Amino acid sequence: MASEKASFHDFKLNKQLLNAVEELGYDEPTPIQQKAIPLVLNGHDVMGIAQTGTGKTAAFVLPILYKAKYAQGNDPRVLILAPTRELALQIEQSVKELSMYTDLRYVAVYGGVGPKVQIEAVQQGVDILIATPGRFMDIYLKGELVTKSIKTLVLDEADKMMDMGFMPQIRKILEVIPVKRQNLLFSATMPEKVVTLSEEFLEFPEVAEVAPQATVAETVNQELYEVPNLKSKINLLEYFLKKEEFSRVLIFTKTKTTADNVFKYLERKDYGSIRVIHSNKGQNSRINAINQFKEGELRILVSTDVSARGIDVTEVSHVINFDVPIIYEDYVHRIGRTGRALKKGKAITFANQAEMFHIGKIEKMINDTIQVNPIPEEVTITETPKQERQDIEREIDMFKRRENPDFKGAFHEKKVKFKDKKHTSKKRRRR
Repeated sequence: MASEKASFHDFKLNKQLLNAVEELGYDEPTPIQQKAIPLVLNGHDVMGIAQTGTGKTAAFVLPILYKAKYAQGNDPRVLILAPTRELALQIEQSVKELSMYTDLRYVAVYGGVGPKVQIEAVQQGVDILIATPGRFMDIYLKGELVTKSIKTLVLDEADKMMDMGFMPQIRKILEVIPVKRQNLLFSATMPEKVVTLSEEFLEFPEVAEVAPQATVAETVNQELYEVPNLKSKINLLEYFLKKEEFSRVLIFTKTKTTADNVFKYLERKDYGSIRVIHSNKGQNSRINAINQFKEGELRILVSTDVSARGIDVTEVSHVINFDVPIIYEDYVHRIGRTGRALKKGKAITFANQAEMFHIGKIEKMINDTIQVNPIPEEVTITETPKQERQDIEREIDMFKRRENPDFKGAFHEKKVKFKDKKHTSKKRRRR
């Protein structure tokens, strides 16, 4: 006999929240919601582990809204910390949507813009405060935040927080909020730093895990192309963008310079509307670009990893990793931008000779093999320029040195060979 379909009514949420859930078109709770929501409602400290795009945000927002119930006092009772302003805005949007039939007040505070407007919003009274760690401390140290009423603390994307070096700021925040509180930690992966954080931060936590950590959603089809150089990557990228099925494409790069260069090149071509976002772009520019992409006004969005977790768009047809991320967990977050909300998606990665060394590590982390495809015959493979070839060789050397401290490096070997050759020539001349 088939098991009964799960429902949001099973959580005994109030009518206001159930009406909002219904209006948003959520048919049934996702696995992480089924596991985490009852634990949060029962007051446990919770460690939630799930891939991006699995409904993780609603898994903590819904029970928080239920427990907060209605507007009360002037000071925040819930603090949600996020590593980036994009993610803070995404969480704020979820709170806005799910609390539409309540009078709960929420404010998001983050860097990149002046604090004046954010401070004024906090002064008007707030129940749920969403913040990046740095901006929270900025406002607190100005004396504009009263923390004594905080009963719930959420750390979202804890792995990214650790990657970005937020541990000292988090420790400071823990010192200025009440010790007696409920703690929730959510992460897509559980590297050692996050485990250390959880030991400091959580008390006898219940674990809500819906998949082995760092696994990729089954709805994402992964492909890999070995591409020798930058120009050949551009040629392969153009090959894909000529195809109609690449309807909404998110292109990730390692650096701001590469992001700008890819954007400028594609902008001159006729591949549809395109924008680029990274940390050098103004806050309004980044928000507008993400909203345009979400609304389908953009076909292509080029981004660095800073935005990998702040883009919640269900209709992304393809994610293209123009290059391989150095922080392996970012691979999971990048490709998690497609295949969301149970829709199918495709993630394509371009890797040069040096980047292929990282692919094996990524496959080990996600416990999966990424399918390697041959480069289509129509794509022109250009010769690698000398400088780029040397950069790739240096990167390979660095990787080999990390793996084997006794490795001297290709450049050292070439130098030794050159010396030997020179020595042999001298001996011949003596004869």
